Amino acid sequence: MFTNKDIEYRGVYVINCITDRELRVSSGELLLEDVQEKRVLTKLPFQKILALFIVGHIHITTPLIEKCKKNNVALVVMKPSLRPVFYWAESAEANFLVRQRQYAFDKNDISIARVIVANKISNHKVLLQKTRKKDDLTVFAIEKCDEYEYAALHTTEYNELMGVEGRMAKLYFTAYFQDMGWAGRRPRIKSDYLNATLDIGYTYLFNFIECFVRMFGFDIYVGIYHRLWFKRKSLICDLMEPFRCVIDRTIRTAINRKQFLETDFKVYKGECRLIPEKNKIYSQVFFDSLVPFKSDIFRYVQSYYRCFMGKKDVNQYPKFCLQ
Repeated sequence: MFTNKDIEYRGVYVINCITDRELRVSSGELLLEDVQEKRVLTKLPFQKILALFIVGHIHITTPLIEKCKKNNVALVVMKPSLRPVFYWAESAEANFLVRQRQYAFDKNDISIARVIVANKISNHKVLLQKTRKKDDLTVFAIEKCDEYEYAALHTTEYNELMGVEGRMAKLYFTAYFQDMGWAGRRPRIKSDYLNATLDIGYTYLFNFIECFVRMFGFDIYVGIYHRLWFKRKSLICDLMEPFRCVIDRTIRTAINRKQFLETDFKVYKGECRLIPEKNKIYSQVFFDSLVPFKSDIFRYVQSYYRCFMGKKDVNQYPKFCLQ
């Protein structure tokens, strides 16, 4: 498993491959080459790499996989649409104890789930306060954050907890994106450019967090809030909840700065899709916002692991507090 020192001094790199690129190993370093021009674009020592996120078309060699395995480098490959198609990491497969604990955990126990949802709501409040808006909708949403956070921590039923999260999310999004044509959250449907942008950002966050969770040997399909569902990595869905605020803030800031525009998207078969030429801009913005939190995410997952394995009181579970 990684230590805090590893996370502090090893980097997360994103490689945008609008045209064909090739990754290969030479003299113990990772080389990124232009396939057409046969020239080296960049060199990276494996000892400095924590994870590689590759967007687009890429040629990957067997020695590269071997070197990633030896240096415990996570590898995520995404299509130009930013949809993940491949994930590889040398996870802590020998840690069967954490999986036994996961399988034995009472599926009706929502004590940890309550902490996660309440943490997410507390960060909603921080974002709303940072807008410095004094309109009735924002003020009302901020007041409701305290009420819903309390409700999340004290509810006893799973469906009630989901209801609290859903009601707060609806109010939060309506207030936070009120000046940007917000029409409602529709996950995965991509009905408009805001929903599409949120899905893109959350996809990056999802993969980013998955890199860290895999280091501890968890069964990532077994969550404590998101229930079992075919091919859904429920534990990642759980642990990304407190960090969604990072993506929300990034999108609002990027729209205000004209980095993200509605014209960056085209409607195809009823879905709002990002123009391929804009992939590089969006990926750069999202990774620039996520990489500074790599230590926070690692410590959060590490603390969660220790609390979960130690069967500690829910009050000792980690919380991510956005500054």
